Amino acid sequence: MTTTAPEVGKTKPVTAKPARTRRGGVMSSTGLYVATAIAALLFLIPFYLIVRNALMTDPEITGENWKWFPTSIQWGNLTEPFDDTTVDFARSMWNSVVVAVLHTVGILLVCSLAGYGLARIPYKHANKVFYAVLATLMVPTAVTFVPSFVLVSSLGWVDSYRGLIIPGLFSGFTCFLFRQYFLGFPKELEEAARVDGLGYWGAYWRVVVPNSLNFFAAIATITFINGWNAFLWPLVIGQDPSAWTVQVALSSYMTNQTVNYHLIFAATAISILPLLFVFLFLQRWLVQGIAQTGIKG
Repeated sequence: MTTTAPEVGKTKPVTAKPARTRRGGVMSSTGLYVATAIAALLFLIPFYLIVRNALMTDPEITGENWKWFPTSIQWGNLTEPFDDTTVDFARSMWNSVVVAVLHTVGILLVCSLAGYGLARIPYKHANKVFYAVLATLMVPTAVTFVPSFVLVSSLGWVDSYRGLIIPGLFSGFTCFLFRQYFLGFPKELEEAARVDGLGYWGAYWRVVVPNSLNFFAAIATITFINGWNAFLWPLVIGQDPSAWTVQVALSSYMTNQTVNYHLIFAATAISILPLLFVFLFLQRWLVQGIAQTGIKG
């Protein structure tokens, strides 16, 4: 049986794809864009309602006739929360910034160190410690709420940043995420760092963290949003108005006697601005951190 070698210098002719295939690809892409646009509009509806109501008067908000835009834009509504003498809105915004930032930094430091230790440091009881961390995820928050408050109260941390921040500096779920991420981190980089004389701390701080900024940014964004939106714990710990966070301050605008609609929406529009800035600043790293679990090589 003989075989013939292909002729040198000749290439196979390129055949064009059928028009039906091209049309199908274009239609599928168009459908994807349309579905994405519809989903984006649906997600933007709450923001539209917040801005619309923040620039309206109470009669327009509660009126029978729906209005897409204010008849006369009430720019003074945006400064009214800061002029209200019953609630120190500026102070509550500052408290939320301090609590959310320190909460995020603490969570990243504590949980990343715990996750790295469980993933990399050899210890015969490492699995038992990891299972104990996972067991904390099965305990409802309501079960630990009262003991946590009793402990914070006995330490004299009520109406203080310590009481608002320290009890939430460890998250079993975040520790689990860091451990799973570090298990997939290339060991070759850490071994090269140890050859250069670095220990576990040096390898973590100089090699692992700089090459994991995408994942850290994703966790930081989610943690900051959770810390900013926290309500029940700040409500219990911040008993004095000077210790209120922005979420507690917003709830004070709704009472049994009156509901200041334009004031609530104006304060809400102001309160979400830090979240928008954080998301826009970390958007690139956030998307990359969610899309990939290792280092992009």
